[in-house]
Amino acid sequence: MSDSVSQQSAADKIWDSINSKETCKPIRDIIGEANIDGAYEIQQINTNRKLANGEQIIGYKVGLTSFAVQKQLGVDQPDFGVLTKSMLVSEEEQVPMSALMQPKAEAEIGFVLSQAIDEKVETIFELTHYIEYACASIEIVGSRIEGWDIRITDTIADNASASHFVVGKSKVQLADVDLVQCKMSMTKNGEIISTGQGRACMDNPLNAALWLVNTMVERGASLKKGDVILSGALGPMVPVIAGDRFIAEIEGLGTVSVSFEN
Repeated sequence: MSDSVSQQSAADKIWDSINSKETCKPIRDIIGEANIDGAYEIQQINTNRKLANGEQIIGYKVGLTSFAVQKQLGVDQPDFGVLTKSMLVSEEEQVPMSALMQPKAEAEIGFVLSQAIDEKVETIFELTHYIEYACASIEIVGSRIEGWDIRITDTIADNASASHFVVGKSKVQLADVDLVQCKMSMTKNGEIISTGQGRACMDNPLNAALWLVNTMVERGASLKKGDVILSGALGPMVPVIAGDRFIAEIEGLGTVSVSFEN
């Protein structure tokens, strides 16, 4: 089977899973466990399908920002996925469980760009000039792969296991928050279930954002003014069940919450 045929076959499996809400077997069985470029091609095939259906790209997420998780999956870099308008939910609404697949929640720091980026950025200091503000965020991750049985190519092809996200209302200037030392605490139904610090995300969430920007530029893409960057988890992700309510507080960035329908 040629690379293009195998990539299309894998993309079709994930696309069918998205639409049927039935999980599929790992796609690494089709394209191989180390074929990262092929996995991104699969991600792009399904992104193009979403755009053809009227979706709008509003940002990107960085995954695998924990060095421990990278080691577990045998990789030395993060991955990224696309955020579309339909993925964004407000704190006031309840997320329908019917829209989710094997959901888990994790607290992150989000960045919103003040201007477009279409060329390589050398340092995180330089990157700060492109960021309008930071905010607290909860990402709802999900997997189309049965039982979360994933390796690096599975999650990349599956849009970095993206599902939905919510951002807090506080818009904080970077000078007003310690992105490395800030503490995070997330509760589930009033009980603390995840804690961490900014440094858990590649030693500094800006490192993750810088990796994303430069990876996008290397791939011939660019980021737009107003794009959201979800920089990666600050603590363990937690399974979601119907009726749950999560509240995450990140020191210097305030709180953000998300609720799920029964």
